Amino acid sequence: MITPANTLALIVAYLLGSVPSAVWMGKFFYGTDVREYGSGNAGATNTFRVLGWKAGLPVLILDIAKGWLAVKIAWLSGLYLPHSQQLINFELALGISALAGHVFPVFAGFRGGKGVATLLGVLIAIHPWAALWCAGIFTVMLLITHYVSLGSMVAALAFPFIVMLIYKETLPTVNLFSMAVSILVLTTHQKNIERLLRGKESKVAFLAGKKK
Repeated sequence: MITPANTLALIVAYLLGSVPSAVWMGKFFYGTDVREYGSGNAGATNTFRVLGWKAGLPVLILDIAKGWLAVKIAWLSGLYLPHSQQLINFELALGISALAGHVFPVFAGFRGGKGVATLLGVLIAIHPWAALWCAGIFTVMLLITHYVSLGSMVAALAFPFIVMLIYKETLPTVNLFSMAVSILVLTTHQKNIERLLRGKESKVAFLAGKKK
């Protein structure tokens, strides 16, 4: 049911997701718009690549935090009973709204990032153990291949299997959301997939990122 209260909460979640951590970090502290360098994305990975770990790490933390905080608006609102199906569905809606804000940020000309870090924050808030599995899969893939994009995609593809097969989630909306996560990440990484197939995807050394 759509009410003024939950509509306002969804707007707040979108605005929270719209906080362009990478853009503001680059412009305010380095005089650089990270979208004009590297991959052109306003996300943590490109910030690591363009400005180095001292800029990239805070951006990563902030992007994860805004996804987590957006979901927790559901608890702060007091609109639904704790642990109810309605609350979980509302959390999912808030997470999606925050992701939309990150990808299409109103505070940065609707030119955002791919949303992986913010998505991780959403997953931590909604299903922390499954999110931990995904973080582990991402880390292993990154260490083996040195491709952030490949690690992100493999972790996203694993997420619905983790939710449905390992944790045996029965709530249809959570299962649909887990599948949507895979589709979203693959969709936002189309150019990365093309570069991987051509052998031209950049391998990222986080501790050696410099502006290009």
